[in-house]
Amino acid sequence: MFSKLAIFDKRYSELEKRMYEPDVVSDPEAYRKVMQEYAAIEPVVKKYRAYQATQQTIDDSLAILEEESDEELRELASAELDDAKKQLPLLEEELKILLLPKDPNDERNVIIEIRGGTGGEESSLFAYDLFRMYSMYAERRGYQTEIVSLNETGLGGYKEVSFIVSGSGAYSRFKFESGTHRVQRVPQTESSGRIHTSAATVAVLPEADDVEVEINPNDLEIDTFRSSGAGGQHINKTSSAIRITHKPTGMVVECQDERSQYKNKDKAMKVLKSRLLKIEQDKQHEAIASDRRSQVGSGDRSEKIRTYNYPQSRVTDHRIGLTLYKLDEIMNGALDEIIDALVTAQRAEQLKETMNH
Repeated sequence: MFSKLAIFDKRYSELEKRMYEPDVVSDPEAYRKVMQEYAAIEPVVKKYRAYQATQQTIDDSLAILEEESDEELRELASAELDDAKKQLPLLEEELKILLLPKDPNDERNVIIEIRGGTGGEESSLFAYDLFRMYSMYAERRGYQTEIVSLNETGLGGYKEVSFIVSGSGAYSRFKFESGTHRVQRVPQTESSGRIHTSAATVAVLPEADDVEVEINPNDLEIDTFRSSGAGGQHINKTSSAIRITHKPTGMVVECQDERSQYKNKDKAMKVLKSRLLKIEQDKQHEAIASDRRSQVGSGDRSEKIRTYNYPQSRVTDHRIGLTLYKLDEIMNGALDEIIDALVTAQRAEQLKETMNH
């Protein structure tokens, strides 16, 4: 581990010099690459240097205790030694976590697709609640949210909604949301006050870069149609809505949120490319290690990942056994406590795997 850290340290110093060199400063693309690499290894190097400084404190304190007779100096050295000895293993653990392999998708924007599942109208209302929760969470994190397509019901629910969340690290925060979300509550449509269980599915896709997914134009069937929506919210008299069918996979993507046909086509292509990228990445992951799924789960939509119980104001994430009695806060976008716990669980699993290999 420490030989790897020494290489990072050396590279960091090289990059510090490189960013001021004329050939880099005058080339925006070269400068961007240098800054990207510099930012990626900076947390590791800073923690490594803190580790080295703490180790030096231990060595210096031991030397003073061995050579000095002055009682006051010896007391100071002893106190510093105790503190440094406590710090060193903590820093080592943090370094191990920083060296864990990064998900290459973590910094990407995400495309989130929510669909009402079992439970009829109530599941559509719950799908709307999940969309609202994610939109509010995105706002808290400083991300931008943009609807791609929306299929509303008469009561204000969403049969399905697709939207893009843009911002650095968006995928790293939303990727754990893929799966089946279950709600237990008295539906608005229920007069007798009985608690119903219904569900909605969430799919989270990393947004694909143009260079990653090549699509043959001959494989696409593109149709235009008029936008429509309950309550007239999205009704448009011109045929600006776009439906793209990818013939080889049979995948269909619609976008009708924008008044511009061009913008709708652009958004629909983003979704299509991201879905195709996800299929490809899933195949690769299966081939690499089907036995190395973390306890956080694979994100498969058939998995029941979380239950929202309204009568008890309880939210339970089944993958890590976390239960919080703060449903209102969570539904208003306070998701960090759950997501942080999922990140910690994933890291713990990765560390366990690293030690076993």
